[in-house]
Amino acid sequence: MPSEWREAEFGSLLEGGTRNGLTRPTRVRGAGTKMVNMGEIFAYRRIGDIPMDRVPFSDSDKPFLLERGDLLFARQSLVLAGAGKCAIFQGASEPVTFEGHIIRARVDRGKADPWFYFYYFGSPLGRERIGSIVEQVAAAGVRASDLARLRVACPPQPVQTAIARVLGALDDKIELNRKMNETLEQMARAIFKSWFVDFEPFRDKGMADSPLGKIPNGWKVEPIAELADVVGGSTPSTGEPRFWTDGQHCWATPKDLAPLDVPVLLDTERRITDAGVQQISSGLLPVGTVLLSSRAPIGYLAIAETPVAINQGFIAVLPRGAVSNLFLLHWSRYNHEVIVGRANGTTFLEISKSNFRPIPVAAPPTDAMKAFDAHVRPMYNRVVANTRQSRTLAAIRDTLLPKLMSGEVAVKEGL
Repeated sequence: MPSEWREAEFGSLLEGGTRNGLTRPTRVRGAGTKMVNMGEIFAYRRIGDIPMDRVPFSDSDKPFLLERGDLLFARQSLVLAGAGKCAIFQGASEPVTFEGHIIRARVDRGKADPWFYFYYFGSPLGRERIGSIVEQVAAAGVRASDLARLRVACPPQPVQTAIARVLGALDDKIELNRKMNETLEQMARAIFKSWFVDFEPFRDKGMADSPLGKIPNGWKVEPIAELADVVGGSTPSTGEPRFWTDGQHCWATPKDLAPLDVPVLLDTERRITDAGVQQISSGLLPVGTVLLSSRAPIGYLAIAETPVAINQGFIAVLPRGAVSNLFLLHWSRYNHEVIVGRANGTTFLEISKSNFRPIPVAAPPTDAMKAFDAHVRPMYNRVVANTRQSRTLAAIRDTLLPKLMSGEVAVKEGL
C-alpha cells in the first residue's frame, strides 16, 4: 500500500453511521414505495430504476429512504461468500427504501468517495476484510456495528475519485451495452410476434384454417422435427480424468445459461476433452445451435456462439436447410407454455426429445423465413458483439480492481 494511504474505521467515514432497513411486510403489494430486498443485492451491482417489490410507506419511515451513493450490504447469506455483499444505489426516478436484511452505509462525501468504497468492498482486499467479521450460525452474517468498526484502506480523496472513475467508466460501457441488447431483443421479439404469431405482413394473401388456427395461405403445420434436428447430451463419468483434465471443448449445463442476460452462449464453466466428447452421442455441436434447457427448469434458451457439447439437461435444436436459428429461438420462447405442457416427471418436470419433436409449428415458406432472418440477424449480431465487448471490459475491470485497490497501479488525480 502506498505510504500516503492510511487506514481508518469505516464508520468514521460515514454520515450518521450504519442503519438496518425496514421490516419487510409479510404480504408484498403491487402499490406503494419500491423496496430493495436481498434479491436485488445479489442480482445487481448497481441498483437504480429496476423492478422491485412495493410496500406501504409512512412519513415516519422517511429516514429509510435511499440516496444516490448509498452503499447496501447483505446482512446474511446462505453461502459464506455472500455475506456482506456490497451494492450501490445509483438513484431512481421515484423514492426507494430497503428491507431489514440489508445494512445501509451513507458515506460522508466530505471525507470519502462512495463509489470508491463500492469498488473497494467488491475487491479481493475488501472481501477479505468483510470475511473477518462474518459470523456463521444458521446462515453466514455480518452486523452493522462490526461493519462500522471495520478498518479499511483510505487513500487521499482525489485518488479515491480517480480510481472510481476509471472503474466506473468500464461499468458504464457494460451497462450501456446491456441496455442496447435489451432494446434489440425487444425489437426482435416484436418482429417475430408480428410475423409468425399475428401474421401481419401476410394477411393480404388470405388465411386458411389449420390445427393451430388461422395461418396464411400456402403455409404448412409441421412438427418441429421437420424444421430441425433435435438431439440431447449426457455427462461422461466425472471420475474419469481423461474426459475432463485439460479439456479444450466447452461443455454446457443449464447452469451456464441461468445467468445470461441475452440468449448468447460464449463460454462454459467446464471444459471436456476429445475423449469426453466421444462419450456423448450428439458430439460437439456447431456454432448456431439453439439450446433449450429441458428440466430444472425448462426454458433457459441460448444460441451457441462456440462449438459446445451438452449434458442431459438440454434439448439441442439444429436448423435444417433455410430454417433460421433465430426463428427457432423465438419460436421456442413464444411457445414456452406449450413445451412445458408436454413435459412429465415425478421428481421434476422434464421435456423429452420424443415429446418435443412432434410439437406443431406454423412453418413459413422459405422466402418468409429468409426475409425474417435478414431483418433480425443484424440485431442479433450486434447483441453478440456487445456481449463479447462487455466480457472483455469486465475482465479488464476485474484485473484492474485489486491492483488499484492495493495501490499497485496508480492513477492520476483529477481523472
